[in-house]
Amino acid sequence: MDRPGEAVIDPRIGRTTRCMSKDRIEDVDPHNRRRFFLEGLGRALRPVADYLEEKLPEPRQRTVLRPPGALDEDLFLDHCHRCGSCVEACPAGAIRQYQSEDGEQSGTPHIDPDVAPCVLCDALACMNACPSGALVVVERSDIAIGLAEVYPNVCLLAKGHECGLCAEKCPIGPEAIRITDYGQVEVLDAGCVGCGVCQHHCPTTPKAIVVNIRS
Repeated sequence: MDRPGEAVIDPRIGRTTRCMSKDRIEDVDPHNRRRFFLEGLGRALRPVADYLEEKLPEPRQRTVLRPPGALDEDLFLDHCHRCGSCVEACPAGAIRQYQSEDGEQSGTPHIDPDVAPCVLCDALACMNACPSGALVVVERSDIAIGLAEVYPNVCLLAKGHECGLCAEKCPIGPEAIRITDYGQVEVLDAGCVGCGVCQHHCPTTPKAIVVNIRS
């Protein structure tokens, strides 16, 4: 049996240290002493961390397309005044107040590209009109309303018909959406801001290109 103060090899750190004395912790190697306290602290706090993890609510997930510059959904819902300032400021009439039985969602601004898409106006009016900070001013290239997704089984172009309206009407251009050499519509994640113009102008029913919420 190792005696207190006796030099031994600690296999956990691969070097010589001293056996811990119950009465003289100051004799223990400082490295071991620090680890001893940290491990003890970790064991003591683990139940608290587990309890808090169980009690903390899950982050609220975005279920509708928000106007440009919207904060993450949790912060957006907390900050938004439901005042309609962004709705009034939008020159395209693209922003509408959401009608829902969910009190938390009701009255919040959203965009439905089938009705009216965001046109990425020069003034970026909605962001500048927001009085609460739920919408913040960002560069046009940093707007992330959503991300367009193409459904080739519905797309006219993919079936050999003339179309390409989605790429033609896109306000960003080939940096966001393009027609490949093989005659297919390709959405570029880095360029697409999810304005919804492509979805709005798509002539098929159901739509061959749809803007989804970014994950």
